[in-house]
Amino acid sequence: MANFRTLDLNLLRVFDQVMAERNLTRAARHLHMTQPAVSNALGRLRDALDDQLFTRSGYGVEPTPRALELWPAVSDALRQLESALVPGEFDPALDQRAFVLAMADATAASLVPGLVERMQAGAPGVSMRVLPLTTRDPRTLLEDGSIDLAVGFFPAVIADLTARSQAGAVAAYAHERLYDGRYVCVMRRDHPLAGQPLTLDLFCAAQHLLVSFSGRPYGFIDEALSALGRRRRVMLTVNQFFTAGRVVAGSDLLTVLPEHFLPTTGMAHELVARELPFGVQQVHVDQLWHHRQTQRPDHAWLRAAVATSARQFFADSRALAAAATIAP
Repeated sequence: MANFRTLDLNLLRVFDQVMAERNLTRAARHLHMTQPAVSNALGRLRDALDDQLFTRSGYGVEPTPRALELWPAVSDALRQLESALVPGEFDPALDQRAFVLAMADATAASLVPGLVERMQAGAPGVSMRVLPLTTRDPRTLLEDGSIDLAVGFFPAVIADLTARSQAGAVAAYAHERLYDGRYVCVMRRDHPLAGQPLTLDLFCAAQHLLVSFSGRPYGFIDEALSALGRRRRVMLTVNQFFTAGRVVAGSDLLTVLPEHFLPTTGMAHELVARELPFGVQQVHVDQLWHHRQTQRPDHAWLRAAVATSARQFFADSRALAAAATIAP
């Protein structure tokens, strides 16, 4: 059994980083150590805890059940200690940190203007890169450090994280709900269907444009229709909401877009929205990040800035939506 009085606490820092990275080389890089030094530290910790802690896998290492059990307590303790000892590590007014975010163009149009306001007002040295979101599951990008934060609609990811949490498993990712919305059918204002109620038969008989981040010509609308024994004709698939709006404004195609996105397009006067003639899930927009970032003061500032921008945008969009009419 481990003797805490004689345990080298530096070994816990190595353990925490290897747990976060699942790769000795990346952990060594973050710790500014050599890989042999990381391996040696893990060996000493294995002896102290009488557990293998990690086993080799195809792309790195996998934690043992004992390691998974220990990590939340070790990680939280280290983050709290770090915050207590270095409370001023991140000063947004002086720092020159660069963040990388991934989000769809509709989400970026909603949130980035507010983020820019906050950067110019209180964080003039901070910079951000916004990458296009090309997947509904960005966990690999967060795991390998390609991005700091993903913002979007991740229903399968959130369901998986919730199930793991309820089962008592360690959560490698954290998330925060930013806002809820809904999808509507969008067409040009003088479309032949714009002047009448949109029925399921009319919807299925029309030609459609699908927005698909991955390029797959089948989406959740098609899944909902399939459950009803129906299908639609998708003539065109694009990967951007703005492109969809522009194409629909000049054609007879229908598309399905988040309602709150329409005021940001600059072409809302050319479009009309109609209620979908069948039930679909709400749009739940979350920010998602890796657990290792949770206690970092710079990342906490980023998440707070995104959440504040989301509240501001949605308050403004609700006011605009109140003046618009979404017809049945």
